[in-house]
Amino acid sequence: MEETIIISLGGSLIMPENIDVDFLKEFKSLILSHVEKGKKFVIITGGGKICRKYQNVAKEIVSPSHEDLDWIGIASLKLNAELLRVVFGGSAQKQVISDLASNFVLEKNVAIGSALKPGHSTDYDAVLAAKTLNAKKIINLSNTDYVYDTDPKVNPEAKKIEQISWADYRALIPTEWNPGLNSPFDPIASKMAQEEGISVCIMNGKPIDNLAKCLNGEKFMGTIIQ
Repeated sequence: MEETIIISLGGSLIMPENIDVDFLKEFKSLILSHVEKGKKFVIITGGGKICRKYQNVAKEIVSPSHEDLDWIGIASLKLNAELLRVVFGGSAQKQVISDLASNFVLEKNVAIGSALKPGHSTDYDAVLAAKTLNAKKIINLSNTDYVYDTDPKVNPEAKKIEQISWADYRALIPTEWNPGLNSPFDPIASKMAQEEGISVCIMNGKPIDNLAKCLNGEKFMGTIIQ
């Protein structure tokens, strides 16, 4: 039976400051090596630095609503999605899928997803894709190694968590979404993932060998929420 894997690819990996060409090459090579083993992938992109830059400019000039900021984020991640679609070339479906709740069909072994409307991050779109395709696992790639019991940027004594239940994880994060929220997996997406019985692997996309271990079913550096 073919395995379909949902990957939420954080914009922090695609464009930390400038577009990370080396990472994209390594990521493409790894994904295609697993396509050769019969796996299929839906990869949903985040916005990254370009999103923050545009949102910050809007904040400097006016007082944008959360919805306004989300629309800026959606436009930026769609640009990243189109880039990734082109990078994967003939291995990817010809069009980026915005509505991941629709009953889309995987015509190719790789499909690139973006976002349809405001109110959440692309984590939620990844859960929608998993629900649509009846996939039970999402790999969430960002520049964060683990889920921590407190914010490691604020508390240097923060403890890493390797496994955690959805109930315990949701108790650690805010209950509401707002653009720019610093959370390993957003609260709206977390609620749906828990309801749908979907597990999420939170991990750093670098080095690429760590993702390779996860895809191979080996022990990897990261957090499993289930």
